[in-house]
Amino acid sequence: MKKTLVLAGVACLFSVSANAMDWEREFRPYIGLDYVYSHADYKDLVREPKKSYNSGAVNVGTWITHYASLEAFFQQSAETKSFDKTEYRVKTEFYAYGLDAYGYLPIGCNGLNLLGSLGMANYNMKAKYKTGNIDKQRLGYRAGIGAQYDFNENFSARVVGRYSYIGAKHLDNLMEVTAGIRYTF
Repeated sequence: MKKTLVLAGVACLFSVSANAMDWEREFRPYIGLDYVYSHADYKDLVREPKKSYNSGAVNVGTWITHYASLEAFFQQSAETKSFDKTEYRVKTEFYAYGLDAYGYLPIGCNGLNLLGSLGMANYNMKAKYKTGNIDKQRLGYRAGIGAQYDFNENFSARVVGRYSYIGAKHLDNLMEVTAGIRYTF
């Protein structure tokens, strides 16, 4: 009986180590850089012309399966100047950091994937007025759809359209388009 248990234990160890190779292949980390164009819905805080931002984003993620990944990101916008309803100059900017879950669906072409994402982010909005400053943080929810093309096993490019609900007093949501590259280790 003891020999049978020892042999069964050894067989389990070999099967676990054989599966470890698959786990290493599945859990592959990657890094990426994105350009982000954001259009903000400010609830009538500023006049029409300057509600858009140009941002850069850095992200780090890992594949969990062939069809799913988790990704942490940091995004920083450039400062935008506009005028409020009383014609005072307003300078606004934001930064965000959070976590997104991505799902991938390979389609006909080799290397082309449709993708969807859901995530959460902490948004920090800053506005500088003539009369004072506003600096607010708010947790927001994000959802996006897009496509990714894998050039080879390591390099890929991706484009995503995303809706981010923030629900702050002056900033309701962001509509974003991102385009970037990824390197998978």
